[in-house]
Amino acid sequence: MTRWIVFDAMGVIFEEGDDIINGLVPFLRRRGPKPLDAEAVHAVYRRASLGEISPQAFWEAIGFGKEYPAIEKEYLDTCLQLDPSFVETAEQLSRDFALAVLSNDIAEWSARLRRKHNLDRLFQAVVVSDEVGVRKPAPEIYRILLGRLQADGKDCVFIDDRIQNLTAAAALGIHPVWMGKDAAPANPEIPNRIRTLSELPRVIGEIFQSP
Repeated sequence: MTRWIVFDAMGVIFEEGDDIINGLVPFLRRRGPKPLDAEAVHAVYRRASLGEISPQAFWEAIGFGKEYPAIEKEYLDTCLQLDPSFVETAEQLSRDFALAVLSNDIAEWSARLRRKHNLDRLFQAVVVSDEVGVRKPAPEIYRILLGRLQADGKDCVFIDDRIQNLTAAAALGIHPVWMGKDAAPANPEIPNRIRTLSELPRVIGEIFQSP
């Protein structure tokens, strides 16, 4: 029986949880004189992350089409930092478990970041919202994930930084682990919480040792 550890990308594998509002929008404001409405940028990104528009169409819609694809490369290469303990933690977990990614993202962006950090060697499966046309916390994306993994929820642990994504996973029997880095109070719906990835192997051991 294969047991799976499934990682969210932003806020778990990468340090910034809201890469659009806190990463992309400041990056764009540094590049151009015109003010940008952060929520409007996020709305266009959401369409791209559902596969409704291409990455090029995304940049065109927010006013930077003439700088594509160079601007996309610059953003992805300079503004998103890998969690410094992710690789070590993932390598440790991969000795006993299969690893996967479940991410709301533009597929090309996700793939580029994985290539940049040589992460594909760690993962046996990747599900990105752009490719499947549905985003967390919609139940369908978790069903797609379980189908790809050929696994039951009870054999999967999912780590995310957003409670709504975890409660949706838990509804399908997936074990949720909250990456709660800040001082937010504990959430009774998600009893398993970590503040650093180095805590994850211990928590997973407790989950799978429970009766």
